[in-house]
Amino acid sequence: MDLTLPGEDDDRRRAIRAWLETHPAPTGRQLAEAGYVAPHWPVPWGLGADPIHQLVIDDELRRAGVRRPDNIIGIGWAGPTIIHAGTDEQKARYLLPLLAGEEVWCQLFSEPGAGSDLAGLSTRAVRDGDTYVVSGQKVWTSGAHVSQFGILIARTDPDAPKHQGITYLICPMGTPGVTIRPIVDMTGMHSFNEVFFDDVRIPVENRVGEENRGWALAKVTLGNERVSLSNEGALWGRGPSAGDLVSLLRQNGGSSDPLLRQRVARMYTESEVLRLIRLRTVAAAVAGKPPGPEASVRKALADEHGKHIMGLAKDLCGAAGMLADATPFDDPNPTWAFGYLFSPALTIGGGTAEVQRNIIAERVLGLPHEPEAHTR
Repeated sequence: MDLTLPGEDDDRRRAIRAWLETHPAPTGRQLAEAGYVAPHWPVPWGLGADPIHQLVIDDELRRAGVRRPDNIIGIGWAGPTIIHAGTDEQKARYLLPLLAGEEVWCQLFSEPGAGSDLAGLSTRAVRDGDTYVVSGQKVWTSGAHVSQFGILIARTDPDAPKHQGITYLICPMGTPGVTIRPIVDMTGMHSFNEVFFDDVRIPVENRVGEENRGWALAKVTLGNERVSLSNEGALWGRGPSAGDLVSLLRQNGGSSDPLLRQRVARMYTESEVLRLIRLRTVAAAVAGKPPGPEASVRKALADEHGKHIMGLAKDLCGAAGMLADATPFDDPNPTWAFGYLFSPALTIGGGTAEVQRNIIAERVLGLPHEPEAHTR
């Protein structure tokens, strides 16, 4: 696995450095138009970059202190699905504003009765001329209250088998009949929502792919989701990492507690395993191999790893850890305190740990499907 990055005189480095000289503080729109937001996407939205080129771009943007637009669901999940199955009109309308962070997206998949078993969804979309009339409820919709669009799956043929009769739609969140209600979690923050659909009319032109064939597209979205949720940061790719906590501990003299030191070593080992799995995924892409169930392997490991990081950070606070705003060694980063309360969500969002282990068991280990799967 040779992933050594090209040297300083590499033409690709020179190209992005020259661009940064003329755009020292680029806007999201400028980054999107240059193809630097999602460089692996095809032209004109990306550069068709191979994984090494992507890593070079990441390296140069990081050196320059340039951050890409923050639109995780739009860029990580909705965009790839639209590229995969969207019409030319949909690509022209949605992709550039999405990349630029000008239009935020959310995901309207989970329901009160269809979370881990997503194919059991009951939200209905009934065709009425040139529109679909949508009725039902979604839940745990991150960012719905600040989103302009949502990717929605709804049942269009209730008599079809469970994994059929589902259609994939783009839902403008300001459409009449859409009601968004906040869910305040135990961190005291509002990031999740319930979303209700009361005879919401969505144009047929907002359908992605064929009617009743949306389950295959939902799997495309979920595959991208599991990769996106498994980056280095402890909180679904965000926030501090294991390396940050180890550095903080080292800067403050380490620990003489052998049990605590063992937990630190275990956490660091987990982070290295995850880093190597990520490099393995990149190496496979360099070799032209498609991603496989390793996305579920990474997510299953990364979710537990995030909980371990935040639990250890809280324990490093000592007795002060009982206070809501305590951080290890009084570090000014407030994410430590928030992360401890938020971390239980990691093994639920984006597919529960149990679902990921089922995928690993069936697709990696070759174990038989669950018995009830044969009746679907």
